[in-house]
Amino acid sequence: MTVTLAHTPRFETERLILRAPEASDWEAAGPFLVSERARHIGGPFTATQAWREYAQDLGHWVLRGWGLFTIEDRATGQTLGCAGPYHPEGWAENEFGWSLWRPESEGKGYAREAVERLRAYAYGELGWTTAVSYIDADNAPSIALAERLGCRLDPDAPLPKADGWEDLAPGEVLVYRHPAPGKVAA
Repeated sequence: MTVTLAHTPRFETERLILRAPEASDWEAAGPFLVSERARHIGGPFTATQAWREYAQDLGHWVLRGWGLFTIEDRATGQTLGCAGPYHPEGWAENEFGWSLWRPESEGKGYAREAVERLRAYAYGELGWTTAVSYIDADNAPSIALAERLGCRLDPDAPLPKADGWEDLAPGEVLVYRHPAPGKVAA
């Protein structure tokens, strides 16, 4: 039996399907979370920690009614990663997050395509008026993506007050502010 989150939005873009996570996505998410590639989101995690991280993202949907969407390739059905609105306990502001779980998915514009569509969803249907992305200062590809999305560095934005964040040195995490609704370039 396959269990899925019910009554969740599903979007399609030119190349992607953006949908709520499913149990089968663990097959792609798990190896990413235990790998060195997860270093910019707090990893690499042990297998147990990875399971908890993934379960937390699923639980976010139940508690908030929205969360990170799974990015799926429309042509192949392959699970590529996740992106979308995020605001767990302790977060200072609404966030747009993203990660691509397969190295071969990077550099193809998938994350940008997903975030642009999901930002429209959050600003429209969720009624958000602002959002940030918290980015590891060493994550050059995500910084470049934030800038391509029209985000600007916001040095005055507060960081989350959550486990692990209190140990960060100043400048380890950068806060990029997304353009306000109506200011997003088409």
